[in-house]
This record gives sequence, C-alpha cells and structure tokens, in this order.
Amino acid sequence: MDDIELNETKEISGIIEKITYTNSQNGYTVCTARVGKEHITVVGTLPFISIGDNVKFRGKFIVHATYGEQFSAEYYETVTPKTVAAILRYLSSGVIKGVGPATAERIVEKFGADSLEVIQNSPEDLCIIKGISLEKAHNISNEYKKQFGIRDLMLMLSPYQISMEKCISIYQYLGIKAVEKIRQNPYVLCGDGIDIPFEKVETIAFDFGVSCENEMRIAAGVEYVLRRNLLNGHTCLPRNKLVDVSSRLLENDLNRIEQVCDKMIENLILRTKTVDEKDFLMLPEYYNAEEYIAMRLYAAKNYINTSNFIDELEIDFVENKLGIKFEKLQREAISKAFNEAVFILTGGPGTGKTTTLNAIIELFEQRDAKIVLAAPTGRAAKRMTELTGFEAKTIHRLLEVEWTSDNKQSFARNEKNPIDCDAIIIDEASMLDSLLFESLLHAIKLSTRIILVGDTDQLPSVSAGNVLNDILSSNLYSSVALKKVFRQAKTSTIVTNAHAIINGEESNLSNKSDDFFMMHRDFASDVASTVLELCDTRLPNVYNLNPLTDIQVLCPSRKGQTGTVNLNNLLQSTLNPRNNNQPQLAYKGVYYRTGDKVMQIKNNYDLQWERENGEIGYGVFNGDVGYITLIDIKGGILKVKFDDKIVTYFVENIGELELAYAVTVHKSQGSEFDCVILPLFDIPTQLLYRNLLYTAVTRAKKLLIVVGNEGIYQKMVNNNKKTLRYTLLKDFLSENEQV
Repeated sequence: MDDIELNETKEISGIIEKITYTNSQNGYTVCTARVGKEHITVVGTLPFISIGDNVKFRGKFIVHATYGEQFSAEYYETVTPKTVAAILRYLSSGVIKGVGPATAERIVEKFGADSLEVIQNSPEDLCIIKGISLEKAHNISNEYKKQFGIRDLMLMLSPYQISMEKCISIYQYLGIKAVEKIRQNPYVLCGDGIDIPFEKVETIAFDFGVSCENEMRIAAGVEYVLRRNLLNGHTCLPRNKLVDVSSRLLENDLNRIEQVCDKMIENLILRTKTVDEKDFLMLPEYYNAEEYIAMRLYAAKNYINTSNFIDELEIDFVENKLGIKFEKLQREAISKAFNEAVFILTGGPGTGKTTTLNAIIELFEQRDAKIVLAAPTGRAAKRMTELTGFEAKTIHRLLEVEWTSDNKQSFARNEKNPIDCDAIIIDEASMLDSLLFESLLHAIKLSTRIILVGDTDQLPSVSAGNVLNDILSSNLYSSVALKKVFRQAKTSTIVTNAHAIINGEESNLSNKSDDFFMMHRDFASDVASTVLELCDTRLPNVYNLNPLTDIQVLCPSRKGQTGTVNLNNLLQSTLNPRNNNQPQLAYKGVYYRTGDKVMQIKNNYDLQWERENGEIGYGVFNGDVGYITLIDIKGGILKVKFDDKIVTYFVENIGELELAYAVTVHKSQGSEFDCVILPLFDIPTQLLYRNLLYTAVTRAKKLLIVVGNEGIYQKMVNNNKKTLRYTLLKDFLSENEQV
C-alpha cells in the first residue's frame, strides 16, 4: 500500500518535543511536535531541528502504510527564541556543536537575552567565558550562522518550489553568505555546480527586480546556452550561433549580446579562438582542457625515445606463444605501440583488436615494462579485464578521485603524484571526453607511452568532446585501423551485420541465423508487448536467460510507446511487480522497489561505496548499472549494488537514478550484454542514423533481436550523417605542430 495523501497543503505551528530519527547526511528527520493540545508526527528534510524549537511547517497530512498518520513537511521555519528561558533551552539542546548545557548556562548567565546576538555578531565577546577560546568562539558562531543561514535560504527560495534538499546543497556550495550572494546575483543559481534551470532563476531574478537588459542576466544567459550545449557534446560554439541563440532566449538585440560577450572575454569568463576566419567561444575549463591535451601529446611525441624498435622475432615469439598468426596490419599495430609515443588502434567487431591488444601487453611484459590498463566506464574496464587477463580500472579509480574542502572534485593523481607506469592503454577511447582526458594526461609521466584503443564508428562520448576522432582526423599521430573480419568472426551474423551497417550495405535479416533475429511488427503497441513477452517468458524459457542480468533492452529514444520511459514502466510491472509488504520510494512518478534494475545517470564523485571486504571508496558514474538491494522509508535511503560495490543513496540523490530494464543506446556505450533487444518503431527522425544503429548492434555478445520495422532499420543504415560536434582539439593539435 502506498502513502495516501489526505488533503491539500496546510500550515501547522508547534513546539518540538521529541526527535525520533535524524539523518545527519541529508537532514531527513522524524519528530513529534505539540500543536495546541495535539501531538503530531512530522517527517521531512528538517536540518538543525532541535527539541524545544518553535516551528512553523508547511506540507500535507499523509497516511503511511506502516507508521499511520503523519505530517509530511515541504518547508519549515524556526522562530528564533526570544526569552532568556527559551534561549537557555535552545542552547542547552546541543544543536550548536561545541555548546553543551554547562557552556549554555554560562553564556546565558553572562549575556542574557542578548546571547544569540553576541554569538552571531560579536563572537569574540564569548572569550571572557571560561573554556571558550577565540577559535572556539568563532566555531560556535559559524555553527549558529550555518543553521540560520540554511533556514534563511529556504525562506527565500521556498516560494519558487525549490526543495529543502536542494537548498541544503546550494548552501553547501555558496557557504554562509549564500542569501547575500543570491540577492546580489540570482543567476549564480543556474551556474555550474547548482544547475537550477535558467527559466526558474529568471522568475526569481524578476521578483528581485533584475531588468531584462541587466549585464549579469545576459552573461548568465550566454553561459547557460554554452553549458546546455555541453549536453550535446559541444565544447565550443561558433560566436554567431551563440549570439543568435542567446538573443532569442534573452529577448535582447544582437548588439547588446555582442557587447556582453566581449566583456566576458575581457574578464576571462569566456575564451575565444579563431579558426578559418570564424570565431568560436568556449568556457575556460574546456578551452584549457583542449589546449593542454594538444600541448601534452605534442610534448610526448617529441620527448619519448622512439628508437627502441620492436624486433620481428619478438612478434614471432608471441605468435607461437598465443598460438595464432597475425595479419599484416596487426603486426604493424604491435610495432607502432612500441615505436611511437602516442598510438591509436581502431577496429570493429571481429577484426582482431583484442588479439592485437593482448600481444602488445605480452610484449610489454617480456620487456619488464610496467603497463596500466583503463577504460572510461566500470563495465568497459570489467570487460577489458576479462579479455586481457590483466586488471583494468576505470579512469576515475585510476586517478583516485577525491574532494577538496570546498566540495569540488579533484584527483589525487596529478603531476606531483603521477601514475607509475611505462605505458598506459585506454580501451573504449571513443568514450573519452575532453575534461577526463586532460585529467589523465596531467597524471602520467612525460615518459609514458599512450595507447588509445577504440571503434571510431561508435557514437562519441556522452560528455562534451570528441577526443578520439579529433586526434585521428588531425593525422598527426600514428594509428592503425583493423578492417579485415577474421573467418571465425564471420560465423556471427551480429558481426557481419555490424560491418554491413557501417559500410552501408544490406543486412542479413532472414531469421536463419543463430544470433540475429528480426521480428516484424506493424504497430507500436505490438512492438512493446513483444519486447515484454521476450523478456518475461520466451527468452528465459528457450535460452535460459535471466531477464535482469542477461537481457538488455536498448532504445534509440526515451519517448513514445517503444521508448525507455514506457518500456521501463511495463517491464518493471512485469518483472518486479509491487507486493503489499514491499516498501517503495517515489520520485517524479516513478516508484523504486527492492530488486529493481537501475542506472546512474550523472557522475557523482561524492557517493561512497563499500565492498564486501570492507574497502571503501567514492564515485558512481554516468551509465553504471546496478540493482536495488534495500529501501528504508523511515531513513529516507536506498542501497544499490553495482557489481561488487554497495552504494547508499539518500532522498536527494534518487533523481540520479533511472530504471534500467530499458536504456537508451547512448547510455549503453562501453557495455556488452549477452542478449540485446532493439525495438525499432516510433523513433524521432533525428535519431535515424547509422552510427546509432551500429552502436546498438555491437552491444550484443551472443544474441540480438530487432523488433519492429525493416524500413526503419534500412533508413538508419542509409543515413550516414555523423553527429556534429563543435570542438577545437584538432585545431589546437595542428597549431602546436605549426609552431
């Protein structure tokens, strides 16, 4: 039974008499308030609530399936204690770290009704009290300001439907002067790190009296357009396009936008670069990243000794040891991996890329060279480990992600603490984005050989940048593209159809193969019901496949009857239906249950994970897939198992998860599944292109079933339009060579 809402939003006021539970991480609290002659259980995100507080709540009465009637608070406001007795009760409650009952009594005895005023505005006066040093006095003051700072922030932002959880994260980002900073410039709320939608911030700014022509509004709008386009993979935009879009968004004339852009460039808020007489604008972090990547690769090429050639006899030895015969391009790739400072190996399925990679690793081992293997995602790293027999780590784990004191991501591995290796091999390099590759290059020695392995026909990285293709298209660094499909791979229709797709040729859809089937359906509803039937009964019964761990539904789009949103709802209802005793947490109309298959949809470097052996680490990343193992309604948490790691999510992090019975093709990059079901029907026109179909097909290891329309399949094969990405890495690379 779900929670039942009894009525509309109400306000209640009362004295906090009991705190049953509080979560120090997210502020979720269960408490009892005396409202008149009644005692009411109040639940919600209520940071710093204390026994004795006089509090006004806004929210709704609900009936919880287990705990009965409660008041679910959406907003609260604490009335500051005024009398000496109320102040003593407040300070004695322990709500301010460093102030216990004895210290509270001494403070109130000395300052009386002015005690809180002294704590807030004159903390140095506390030093006259025995046991309070100047440092402790300032700590007490900061703790007090923190509590009322968050409360003031919630008071300011609650009319705009900004949740208490979000207010806490805003306060953590902006600090004690959060309210002051927002009043000075409301547009800090849509900046990187807070990310409230620009349209919502516009409403706040209007209420604060910010005019349409205000410079900070226009600057925020321009930056917003650039940051929104990071989601499309662009690290920069042509100036004329950026100005035009910003002008329409902000309803300001082009000249005004141009003026503000010039000022932003002057103040280094934006960076500019001219390529072929066309101006591009970038955010500084992406300009710096692509400039550094180009400089660092050029430095490696000119620094590393490349005269220590690999002997052909050494390659012959590895051939004998592995019991295989390398073809000409494979031998060339093996040689170049040793003879070049930077080398790129590319190839599609069945072209011997893994065999070549294993030979390269074997030869580095024979020469007592220390190698490190890594990949952009956890699944890709796991697959690399399985294929090579050597441990591969995610790039984030390799760099040892950590957090600074101001709550920003950093890496323990950098120029001062580099990774100790002679060569680094990065698999699934098509998924490398600009910022991550920059961080990796900062963390390896100049003497380290760099080997990138990938498939250029797959979709580019989810995050902004086009690293692999930019390096290859610059023609400045050595590469080998494996094209020949080996005889044993030709027995797989998945492999032969993948190559037919990328060559624009007709695929084999005859349903006579063992691993590739096309199931024709004429209606979207029939496609959806067939996908459901395949997952629920047909594939488990015929192939003994586990619908959660062995089968993955991949959709080109989120929308429509055959998109991920609808199919996830259908698949969850069938594969993991609700029972009356099963707790669930709701978020934006989606109910999460124990046993659900879920995916992390954004990088979160702050989430802590723990392995069964007690090892603890941080970071869950975009595209990681796991299973919900625990839901605790009272504590406002759920636990997810990602491979061998257990991660605890608090209420405010649930929006970072999505059901993953069906996922988009874009989100599947770097992963492989025993069985892939690919619904092709009501797909938006902009997604009917070759690389997307190729990426979907190459995710399947053993079985691929296409459900839908052959005409749509062929439209995707025929459309070889590459996804356009505005980046400047290629130009930085060429510029370094010219200089």
